[in-house]
Amino acid sequence: MGRPKRIWIPNMFYHIVCRGNRRDPLFRDRNDFIEILHMLEKIYEKFPYELVSYCLMTNHFHLLLRSQEESISKVMALVNKRYANYYNTKYKLTGHVFEKRYFSEMVKDTGGMLTVSRYIHLNPIKAKMVKSPEHYPWSSFQFYANPHVLPPNYIDTTHLLNYFPGTDTQKREQFSDRHAPDFVELHPKPTTE
Repeated sequence: MGRPKRIWIPNMFYHIVCRGNRRDPLFRDRNDFIEILHMLEKIYEKFPYELVSYCLMTNHFHLLLRSQEESISKVMALVNKRYANYYNTKYKLTGHVFEKRYFSEMVKDTGGMLTVSRYIHLNPIKAKMVKSPEHYPWSSFQFYANPHVLPPNYIDTTHLLNYFPGTDTQKREQFSDRHAPDFVELHPKPTTE
């Protein structure tokens, strides 16, 4: 019996999680993090998508993205296949790099978008890797917190910032305040890690 087909609604964002096989590291050194970001850029050039939040952890990664032209499955198949080929070649391995099919959950409203984004950006704090999201180099938080750090083409910061009123500076401050580790969440957190 085949796996159920994933639902793809082009105008909806999805929280995507990919984990290393046996929870082994997906990123062993700085170059591994850089390589997957480079792959995201190359795939974006061929199959445009909107990525509003991401966090690359040691043994898994989170994406909050929408693809209006190609299905999420197509985008993720390209990301995971290219990264698995790179990883197996670099580390002279064979077999599965990822634990299983990626997890995806549709995010249905503004509150959900902000909650998932916060969850993604606070992952390194939960893992006790850093004390504040701006100290973690492998997430999209830097593009929100610092207006002088320009995001790559595949990152869309305007989508989430536009949920807040005021000037660009005020929007960034409100976004950062909401992503503070001690912020009291009004919505339940996502069920993934």
